[in-house]
Amino acid sequence: MNLLTSAVAGLTAGGAYALLGVCAIFTYRLVAVVNFTGAAIGASGAFVLVVLTEAGFPLWPAVLAGLVVGTLVGMAVGFIMTTWFAEANASTKAAVTVALLVGMIAIGLRLIGGQHPRPFPELFPGSAFRLAGVEVTIASVLTIGLAVAFTLLADRFLNHTRTGLHLRALSERPMAAELIGVRVKFLSILVWAVTGTFTTFALMIIAPQRSPNFLALSLLAVPALAAALIGLFRSFWLALAGGILIGVIEGMTSTFEGLSQYRSAVPFLVILAVLLWSQREARWDEAR
Repeated sequence: MNLLTSAVAGLTAGGAYALLGVCAIFTYRLVAVVNFTGAAIGASGAFVLVVLTEAGFPLWPAVLAGLVVGTLVGMAVGFIMTTWFAEANASTKAAVTVALLVGMIAIGLRLIGGQHPRPFPELFPGSAFRLAGVEVTIASVLTIGLAVAFTLLADRFLNHTRTGLHLRALSERPMAAELIGVRVKFLSILVWAVTGTFTTFALMIIAPQRSPNFLALSLLAVPALAAALIGLFRSFWLALAGGILIGVIEGMTSTFEGLSQYRSAVPFLVILAVLLWSQREARWDEAR
């Protein structure tokens, strides 16, 4: 029963990992950027919520303000990427987002007073239902539901709308897309804005169950990218399943006394396993 309880407890984190992973694929497929700043963008908005509630603001206006800030920070990162690095190669873009992540963590830690946890309000406390005798929280249901909804919307948007087709053209041939009249910069920044909103809300939900300091939330980029790698930065649905699975495995790991202290290593092991698996054919060819 303890193992099942821990697995169910991991669903909240798994839903957030899934959403962050799907957002990473969304960004990659539409603007060709492996984004390391996704969780830090969400953390920026989430900590606005904390600061405002500590100052006595009502909860839901503070949530709205946090979502607005997360969206604006996402747009600011998008503006930087599209203004100065639109024609850069994929490696350079990824390196820029790593540099931006480091800068955002430094600024965040400075503004909120170091790595000390801050009390996050629970937006959706309580239990939704029981599964095999285990309470499934409302937060778990919401994070997974949000991840599924974003996956459905992203998949439909990308494959069945004119704007989605324009954005796919933007990702594959940005210069050609601009020449045929696609509003390249506007659409790129819009992609960053949308992912900023969703990641901010996901982190607001998951933060009370984590170590809620700016560094810890920003480093959720690691499980997010692990989920995206499971989807090979192509499949939203594989990333969704992968993110939930990582959360469940993390939860189950906490049951074992000798392994619980290494639960944060689970995403790194997933990344390593996926990279090794993706290189298997090349290795076999060399062996022959």
